[in-house]
Amino acid sequence: MKMVMRLALAVWLAVFSPAILAAQELSEERVRELVRETILANPEILLEAIAVLENRAAEAEQLSRADIIDQQRLTLERDPNAPVVANPDGDVTLVEFFDYNCPYCRRVMPTVGALTEADTGIRLVYREWPILGEGSIFAARAALAARAQGLYEEFHIAMMSMTGRAEEGSVLRIAREVGLDVDQLLIDMEAPEVDEHIETSMRLADMLGITGTPTFIVGTNLIPGAVDQATLQALVDEARAEASN
Repeated sequence: MKMVMRLALAVWLAVFSPAILAAQELSEERVRELVRETILANPEILLEAIAVLENRAAEAEQLSRADIIDQQRLTLERDPNAPVVANPDGDVTLVEFFDYNCPYCRRVMPTVGALTEADTGIRLVYREWPILGEGSIFAARAALAARAQGLYEEFHIAMMSMTGRAEEGSVLRIAREVGLDVDQLLIDMEAPEVDEHIETSMRLADMLGITGTPTFIVGTNLIPGAVDQATLQALVDEARAEASN
C-alpha cells in the first residue's frame, strides 16, 4: 500500500505540475493531505498508480529474464546433451521446455512442426522437463535414452501423439511400436547423461522463472503456453533480425 501511495503521489505531482514548485515549500504532512484530498476527489488516480506499478514490475521482470537468457544462451541453445531437430545448422534456435503428460504440449506439436517446415532456418532444441508426475519422469528418461538407438524424434512424435497418460506401460508400448529395443532402452535410461539433461532443465527453468509447459525461448523472448504459429514466426523473425544487426 505504501508503494501505491508513493506512485499516487507521483501521479498527483505529474497531473498537477504547476503546483510542483509550490509543493516543495510545503511540509510533508501538508503534501500528504493534498494527495489524500486529490485521491478522494479523483479515485481513478489510484488505478493509474497501480497500473504504473504493474507496468514497472513487468518491465523489470522482462529485463531481468532477458539478461538471464543471454547469460545462459550457450546452455539453452548449444547444449550437446539436448536433442536438436528440424535444421541442426539453422540460423535461429527455438527452445521448447515440455512434458509428455502436458495436453498443451501435445496440442502445440503440430504447430511447431508446421513452423519448422515453413521456416527451414530454425534449429529446434528440446528440453525434457518432466514436472507432471512419475509417469512424466519415466517418459522423459525413455525419450532421452532413445537417442542411443537413433530414434529420439520418432519416439517423441509418437509420445506426443498418444492418448491417455504417459506411464511406464504406455511408454514401453510406444517404444516397441517405433522399433526400440526395450531391454536396451531400460539400461540406457540409467545413463548419467539422462540425469544431467533433466537436472539442467530443472536448473534453467528455476533460473528463468518458468512455471508451466510448454514454454518457448527464442532470442531474448520467453513465451509460455500453446501459442499459434504466427506468433512464433514473428518472434523467430525478430531474433533473426537482431542477430543480423
